[in-house]
Amino acid sequence: MKIRNKTFVVTGGGNGIGRELVLQLVRKGARVAAVDINENSLQETKGMAGEFGIYISLHKVDITDRKTTEALPNQVIKAHGSVDGLINNAGIIQPFVKVNELTWPQIDKVMNVNFNGMLNMTKAFLPFLLNRPEAHVVNVSSMGGFLPVPGQTIYGASKAAVKLFTEGLNSELLDTNVRVTVVFPGAIGTNIAINSGVMTKEQQETQDNVKFKMTAPDVAAQTILNGMENDQYRVLIGSDAKAMDFFYRLNPKRAAKLIFDQMKSLLH
Repeated sequence: MKIRNKTFVVTGGGNGIGRELVLQLVRKGARVAAVDINENSLQETKGMAGEFGIYISLHKVDITDRKTTEALPNQVIKAHGSVDGLINNAGIIQPFVKVNELTWPQIDKVMNVNFNGMLNMTKAFLPFLLNRPEAHVVNVSSMGGFLPVPGQTIYGASKAAVKLFTEGLNSELLDTNVRVTVVFPGAIGTNIAINSGVMTKEQQETQDNVKFKMTAPDVAAQTILNGMENDQYRVLIGSDAKAMDFFYRLNPKRAAKLIFDQMKSLLH
């Protein structure tokens, strides 16, 4: 689906990939409803849009709150007249610890934001998207959604759920006007660990020294939008995600061991 003159909803629009998605969408001629739990971050995103800021509406929303998300489509339509696409980008990671050391509140938070939040948004907007001449749903999973990462097991489980949900949704919508894309980012240079509340800035800098080639958020956003415009079934972001997607299909056990060797220094 082409971007120009369409209206998109982007979750996690206050930082990282979500911010870049908002900025690139409006520069390509779209209108955007930027959704985030942090109002100050949303304001920063709009400010960065400059003259294109008039095409952005800001929505401070906790996507885990079902009643709030159910009310959002009418707010977006009131602001922009219609809604043509939903990009479920918002997500958090867990503390870098083993499952046995995670608390139930930590587990619930990751599952609620990454899976239930995405599900709430999809259920809220899908009836409206089905009434459009053409529409698109993009759900951001993760390389960790198809490859086990020690210390991120619950995060990976939540993103694996996003993966299979998105693939199932695609199959259910094959005979409709709504196309569906699932995205698998590898290591992206964002502040997700800080924003998730699991790392300080200093700890983030230590993680950044682990030898991973990170993809810049603007490149990730551009890759997602290109995939959407080309109606791609799945989008892999970064050389790491592409390489591990191949390796994991070829030899799952060896691929898992490779990731363990790379990540064990971060595991508390």
